[in-house]
Amino acid sequence: MAKWFGKIGYAATTETSPGVWEDVITEHEAFGDSVRNMRRLVSSEKVNDNIKINEELSIIADAYAISNFHNIRYVTYMGTKWKVDSVDASQYPRLVLTMGEVYNE
Repeated sequence: MAKWFGKIGYAATTETSPGVWEDVITEHEAFGDSVRNMRRLVSSEKVNDNIKINEELSIIADAYAISNFHNIRYVTYMGTKWKVDSVDASQYPRLVLTMGEVYNE
């Protein structure tokens, strides 16, 4: 199990102007362990296949992460922002994050 340190992006939906709602991203640093490391190609109707990693990170959750785990959008891993597909909050005080494709801002 490899150690991990990086940033997690949390999205909060805010009204930027009357009737216009946007996700505002805030980043928080976190520590954790890399639990699983897999890569696979996802075939699509595009010219190039999408790369998807099924990496799982088990992070040590602070109070902010526990109360906002449903707002997690991405994790910075190996210099790239990866979209978080799922969050398992049943292993308190840890959160298990499963990453997928590259996060597009």
